[in-house]
Amino acid sequence: MNIQIGERSRLFPRAVYRHADLQRLLHPERIAIVGASPRAGAFSERTLHNLSAFAGTIDLINARYERIGERLSYPSLHALPARPDCVVVALPFDLVEQAVAECVEVGAGGVIVYASGYAETGVAERKEMQARLADLVSSSPTRLLGPNCYGYYNFLNGANVAFGRTVAARFDPLQRPNLGLVSQSGALGMALAQAMERGVAISHMLTAGNSADVGIADLVAYLSEDPNCDSIGCVFEGTETPRQILEAADIARGAGKPLVVYKAGRSNAGSAAALSHTGSVAGDYAIWKAACEARGAVMVDDFEAIVEVSLFLAKAGRPKARGAIAVVTSGGAGVIAADKGEAWRVPMPQPTGETLAILKENLPEFAACRNPCDVTAQVLNDDTPLRLSAGALLHDQQYGVAVVPHPFADAIGEQRVKMWKELGENHDKIICYVWCSEWLEGPGVRQIEASRNLALFRSMDRCFAAIAAWHRREEVSRGSDASDRIAVPSYARLEAERLLKVATTSALTERESKEILVTYGVPVVAERLTTRLEEAVEAAEQFGFPVVLKLESPDILHKTEYGAVRIGLNDTGTVSQAFWELDALASKIPNARRNGVLVQKMARRGLEIMVGGRVDPELGPVVVVSLGGTLVELFSDSVTRAAPLTHAQALKMLHDLRAAKALKGFRDLPAADTARLADVICRVGEFLLDHKDQVVEVDINPLICSGDELVAVDALVVRRYS
Repeated sequence: MNIQIGERSRLFPRAVYRHADLQRLLHPERIAIVGASPRAGAFSERTLHNLSAFAGTIDLINARYERIGERLSYPSLHALPARPDCVVVALPFDLVEQAVAECVEVGAGGVIVYASGYAETGVAERKEMQARLADLVSSSPTRLLGPNCYGYYNFLNGANVAFGRTVAARFDPLQRPNLGLVSQSGALGMALAQAMERGVAISHMLTAGNSADVGIADLVAYLSEDPNCDSIGCVFEGTETPRQILEAADIARGAGKPLVVYKAGRSNAGSAAALSHTGSVAGDYAIWKAACEARGAVMVDDFEAIVEVSLFLAKAGRPKARGAIAVVTSGGAGVIAADKGEAWRVPMPQPTGETLAILKENLPEFAACRNPCDVTAQVLNDDTPLRLSAGALLHDQQYGVAVVPHPFADAIGEQRVKMWKELGENHDKIICYVWCSEWLEGPGVRQIEASRNLALFRSMDRCFAAIAAWHRREEVSRGSDASDRIAVPSYARLEAERLLKVATTSALTERESKEILVTYGVPVVAERLTTRLEEAVEAAEQFGFPVVLKLESPDILHKTEYGAVRIGLNDTGTVSQAFWELDALASKIPNARRNGVLVQKMARRGLEIMVGGRVDPELGPVVVVSLGGTLVELFSDSVTRAAPLTHAQALKMLHDLRAAKALKGFRDLPAADTARLADVICRVGEFLLDHKDQVVEVDINPLICSGDELVAVDALVVRRYS
C-alpha cells in the first residue's frame, strides 16, 4: 500500500513528544549551523547574529571556509569536538537530506530545516522529499523541526535560533507570569512576541513549519512541562494530526497551565457538503472549539486576543466568584461595560448590604452606587473615596473580578494603576484594565503588564469574552459528575447498532432515523408508513385528527424544500386529497424512490428546537443545540459541545443560547420543560458516542416543546460510508 504523506500520520498517530524528547532541540547548550556563511543577509549569518546573547557553544559548519569571522569553520558535523544539541540546516532543499542524515549519525538532539519547497507546494515529488526527511529521524532520538521553518526563540537562554528579526527587549527572569507562544507561522509568532516591547514576559516563541516530525501539539506539550512557562498561546491554521492537539491540551490541563488557541482558516467549507441542518450549523471550527474546550483549552475568535487572554488566565488563577464589578469614572464607559457583560452572559450583580452602605457613605450623591459603579470625575481631586469604594467592592464575596476602563493615559492615570495594583494585591483578586486610550503604550501600560493582579485589554468586548471563557474553563477544571450522565442500557445500544447495520442507504429516512433514536429514549411522534389511501385514512382515524402527511423517499432528506409535507389535516377528506397530491408529487421528482406516505399525529404547537450532532473522525462527537425549524441556519444561534454530556452541561447549553428566554415561554407559547429537553440532549450525545464509528450526523429538527410535552417530529441519521 502506497501511503502518502499526511495519510501516514492520520493512520498511525503517535503520542506527542514530551519535554524530555525536545529538551536538547529547544533548550540547547551547543548549537551547530550547517551552511554557515560570511555573506551579509544569508540565513545562516542572520541566525548567528540572533544568537549573540546565547551563552552556550556555537559551531559553524562549511567545508569551504577555515574561519568565518572570529570563529572556526568545521568541514562537517563529524569533525566537531562534541555532538551538538541543536543543528540549524541553512542549505538549499536539494542538500538538506544529506545534512539531516548526518545529524542522525552524530546523535544531534534535533535539527531545524529552514528550506522551503516541500509538501507546501502540493507537488507529489516534493511531498515525498519531506516524507524522506521524516523517515530519517523517525527511529532516532534526533527530532526534526521543519522543513519550511522559521526557527524558534528561547528567551530564557538566548537560543534565538531563527533567520528573522528578533525583539529588542530582553527577558527578565524575575517577572512572572511567562507566556510561551507556539505558531505555525513564524511571522505571526514574531508579531505576538513583540509584546515583550511593552513589558510582557515571554519565555519562548516556537514555530513548527511543515511539521514533518515535530508539530504544533509537540511544542504545546513541551511548554506545558517547562517550569519557566506559565501560560501558552497557540496559533495554527490546520494540522494532519488533530488528536495530538487534544492530547497536548490534556497535558496542559494536567500541568495547570492555560492554553489559549486561535485557529485560522475557520470557514465552513467542510460543512457545506453536510446533509443535515446540524452539519451546516456545527461547522469545522465549532467542532474544534467544542473538542478543545472540553479539555480545558480556550479558543479565541481574534488573533489580537491571544496575548491578552493568555496572560489574564495566568494571572487570574481560579475564579473566586462568578460576579464581575465594573468601576468607572465615565458613565459612557459604564454603559459599554454593561452592554458587553450582558452580551457575554457575565453576571454583574448589584452591590448590597455593607458594600452598598460604604459606597453611599464615600461617593457623591450623584454617583451611581450600583454595577457598573460610576464614581464620577470627583475622584480626580481626591482618590480616597475611590480607594475606599473599590476596596469594599473587591472585598465583596459576590465579585471575582473587577473591570476598570482606563480612558486617559497620563501621569494621573499612571498613579491610578499603582492604586489598583495595591488593591488587587490586598484583596487577591484580578483586575481587568481596559485600555480605552488610543495612546496604546502610554504611561501605565508596562506597570499593568508587570503586575500579577492587573490584566491589560485593548477592548471591552475581548475583556468580557475572556471573563466568560475563564468561567467556562473553571467548569471543565472542576470536572463533571459521571453519575449525572444518562445510563443507556446495553440492549438499547445493541438494537440501535442492528438497525444501523440493516439500513440500506447512507442517509436514513425520517422514519428509520426515529426508530433508532427511540431506542435511546428520544420521544418521537406517533406515525405509520402507508402505501394505500385506505391505510392512510385508517392511520389518521387511529391517531386522531389533526394529522400530518409526508412523502417518504430515501432521496428526499428535507421534505419541505420539495413541498412534500401536508399539515393540519382535520378530516378524512383532507387526508385523501393530501395523499393523492403527495403521490402525484413523487412522480414529478426525478429519480426519487417512493416508499410511501408517512402519516403522523400532529404535535401541539410549541417552541421548535433542533438537537443534533456530528462525529469528526479525529476530534470525536459533538452535540449541537439551536432554535429549530426550516430557518435554523439563518439565525446563527447555536451551542456546540463535545459528547458525552451531563445533565448539568446540557442545561448550560440551553442557557447559553441567545434565545434562551424563549424557553421560559414566549407570547402564546408555553414554557418548555428544560429538564426533559436536557435529557434528550444527553441521550443524543450518548448515541453519538456509542456509535461514533458508524454515524456521521444526527439531526432532530424540530423537537417541539410545548409545556410538559416534548416530541421529535422529524429526524435524520447519516451513516458513515464503509
